[in-house]
Amino acid sequence: MPLQPYAASPARRARQVTADVAVLVWAVVCVVTGVVVHGAVAALADPARSLSRGAGGLSDQLGGAADAAGRVPLVGDELASPLTGASGSAGDLATAGADLAATIGHLATVLGLAVAVLPVLLVVALWLPVRLRFARRAGAARAWLDGDADVQGETRRSRTELLAWRALASQPLSALAAVSPDPLADVRRGDPRATQALAALERRALGLPDGRPRRS
Repeated sequence: MPLQPYAASPARRARQVTADVAVLVWAVVCVVTGVVVHGAVAALADPARSLSRGAGGLSDQLGGAADAAGRVPLVGDELASPLTGASGSAGDLATAGADLAATIGHLATVLGLAVAVLPVLLVVALWLPVRLRFARRAGAARAWLDGDADVQGETRRSRTELLAWRALASQPLSALAAVSPDPLADVRRGDPRATQALAALERRALGLPDGRPRRS
């Protein structure tokens, strides 16, 4: 299916381009914000990692001291027992610190993705269907109305009249009144000026050039 992403009207095309750029800027802002949030939350894991490293080092030192104390004759077991217990406690503290750092890291990832992705998805879910619908409708209309170079004059007049009838059904009453005091009667009797003007209204609504010759 042919697509026409932007309208022929400069004003409408400018609005569409502005909306597209705004969505792009919004996506960039959300991604940057997500990265900042991830970094800020991930930084909270640094104390937990430091605690884990320090407690791990202390556990190793206490374990070494317990081994050395255990080799003392007669009282080695009594000397090693509290050191072994302290080494185990320090190891547990090191494990808890590592787990806390991992949890904070996961939380940073989830929050960063939520801030970066969810607002973008929300805006795109509202913006993309509108843009695709316009592009498909305008592309199909242009292919049907202007794409066939071999269309004869009678067929072109029939298509123009069909556009005029569509305009009568879909265009605001104020726009119809600007064309003629009684546009329905004009189209019924085949008034070429009113028919062309109504068809031009509908073409502009479809995002196409109005199709009327320009005055020099």
